[in-house]
Amino acid sequence: MIRARRLLAVFAALWLCACAAFAGDKVVYHIDDWQAQATKALRNARNQLDVAPDTKIVVVAHAEGVDFLMEGAKDPKNPNIDYASLVSALKARGVRFEVCEITLRNRNLRKDQFIMDADFTPSGVVRITQLQHQGYAYIKP
Repeated sequence: MIRARRLLAVFAALWLCACAAFAGDKVVYHIDDWQAQATKALRNARNQLDVAPDTKIVVVAHAEGVDFLMEGAKDPKNPNIDYASLVSALKARGVRFEVCEITLRNRNLRKDQFIMDADFTPSGVVRITQLQHQGYAYIKP
């Protein structure tokens, strides 16, 4: 009985370590409401890189989440926060920012309305799913 408990404890510890190592390397942040999520997501991504600088981070925005990546976007609660400079600083640290092209079509938006640091993906939801299948941990701030 004691041996079985020890074996179970060792297995549980190894499993937790494996999960932490697996999820800590790659993260996808899901933004679909820029007013509620953008500032938190950018702050979380910065903090994550400060603690774990080798983490690969992809921020995927769709629906109402794409607005923080548009030219001139500012935090609605603090207009002194310019999203373009925060995004640029994170992009310099390897973070990717991807905008859903389905959202562009549905909202009649153009790619030239977005900051230069934004990349585009055919579908935000599909991209999030693909990243999760590639081992990215999912975070929705």
